[in-house]
Amino acid sequence: MHTDNQATGTPRRWPRGQKFSLSAAGQVADRLHRDTVNGSRASGRAALDAALAAWAAPFGVQPGDGLLLSELRGQRRGLNDLILAMESSGIEPAEVKSSIDRLVKAGLAEPVAPEPAATP
Repeated sequence: MHTDNQATGTPRRWPRGQKFSLSAAGQVADRLHRDTVNGSRASGRAALDAALAAWAAPFGVQPGDGLLLSELRGQRRGLNDLILAMESSGIEPAEVKSSIDRLVKAGLAEPVAPEPAATP
């Protein structure tokens, strides 16, 4: 079970090994995010930033959260996997944790129940 520390502004503490996947709403949001990026790519940075802000607002997330949606597309990923994937983009671990919290709260990502341990 996770602890919700939203009132204090600190990220939730997820169990070790917790994995996340896209919800059905997250799949739609991911598709819209890709369309937004592709549609704004040739228009310059200011247009892209405005388009991403417009994409994020209805979901109650931040514009950069769309990057994590793409990392979750079609696969289950743990928090450490997401942190490593975002590291090359210069995104700090604390921001990855905050982002996954926002995505879960918005219903775009969901924690995946752990798989039962194999019996010997």
